[in-house]
Amino acid sequence: MIMTTFKGNEVTLLGKKVEVGQKAPNFTVLANDLSEVTLDDSKGSVRIISVVPSIDTGVCDAQTRRFNEEATSLENVKVLTVSVDLPFAQARWCGANGIENVQTLSDHRNLSFGEAFGVTIKELRLLSRSVFVVDSEDNVTYAEYLEEVTEHPNYEAAIEAAKAAK
Repeated sequence: MIMTTFKGNEVTLLGKKVEVGQKAPNFTVLANDLSEVTLDDSKGSVRIISVVPSIDTGVCDAQTRRFNEEATSLENVKVLTVSVDLPFAQARWCGANGIENVQTLSDHRNLSFGEAFGVTIKELRLLSRSVFVVDSEDNVTYAEYLEEVTEHPNYEAAIEAAKAAK
């Protein structure tokens, strides 16, 4: 198990930590229209997977906006934002905030992504803030698990990793 903190309190992350160099585990999440989405659906593209506890909070909002802005200048890179928010809430938030370059995905149904990537917070049934870059052949080229869930990720490092991935 991976340990991290949420607002200074230690929490337990369920699942296996994903390491750079390994094949990214597959998962099933929901798109805003309730259709199922898997990692295989974006095969052939580099993916930045931005993981947030809830899209409707300050740092999560800023993280999603930042990757939405960066996505416009990244070739052959898809940005996926995963949270346990309901798909309807994700769609509403994106519409209200003009988010068009990021695909929001919900892991609320069975925490498939959270457990596959080791980011499910056991005590809160939320996902721990993290960022992964997966290349076009499904290799993990970047993985950041934040020690404190309420802090910002290293945006620049993730973006550079995405630019370097093929």
